Amino acid sequence: MKISILQFKSELGAVSKNFDTARRLIDGAKNSDVAILPELWTTGYYPTPLENFADTDGQRISEFICAAARENNLNIIGGSTIAQVAGNFFNRSIISNRRGEIISTYDKAHMFTFADEGRVFTAGKSFSTFEIDGVKCAVAICYDLRFPEFIRKIALSGIEILFIPAAWSLKRLTPRQILTKARAIENQIFVVFANSAGKSEIVNPLGEVIAESNTGEEILTADVDLNFRAEVIAKMNLLADRNSFVD
Repeated sequence: MKISILQFKSELGAVSKNFDTARRLIDGAKNSDVAILPELWTTGYYPTPLENFADTDGQRISEFICAAARENNLNIIGGSTIAQVAGNFFNRSIISNRRGEIISTYDKAHMFTFADEGRVFTAGKSFSTFEIDGVKCAVAICYDLRFPEFIRKIALSGIEILFIPAAWSLKRLTPRQILTKARAIENQIFVVFANSAGKSEIVNPLGEVIAESNTGEEILTADVDLNFRAEVIAKMNLLADRNSFVD
């Protein structure tokens, strides 16, 4: 599976300009199987008041992602955007298949207190899995990466690839690099980390970085070999060896 990370730092509050940038990058990834955008790419991280920038019921982003996916024959992980639903604001990821059909949505579960996310966003209460070209996947968003019990619960559902759109500061690059490797190793999955600030990466189930970006605008593309994951698990199946008393 060929995966492209569409890395760019959005201009704060410049929604139309950010949509134009995203479309240009999506079109540039049309030869891939999957493309993923960063966290809050339509608005930057994050303008206030949210109601001036939110997408009501996620309608605009859904239409945009579906059209771009259909026209490019491309599965798209829509990063995340500000969705307003019944007066609440969610940091929401929307996923479209190649046919331009919404196959999953996910609302960020863990609020980053340091940036006052909990004051403006409503936390999601569940995770969602989906299939891309027959491969079971899921999405977590940025700060979710720091919560191993949450990622483990997702992994136990049988995913092979975890996509993580993020707006992770490079000031905290070292812990982030450790965490992506740890989540990949302990759950024996591929982790695809798409960061607006740069240093995006794709990590295999052994914690090896198979692709890493620089810090500017970039389309980072790599082939993910699912047979490699099967070979790793055949030698040492960590999830099968778990003792159920810890649940």
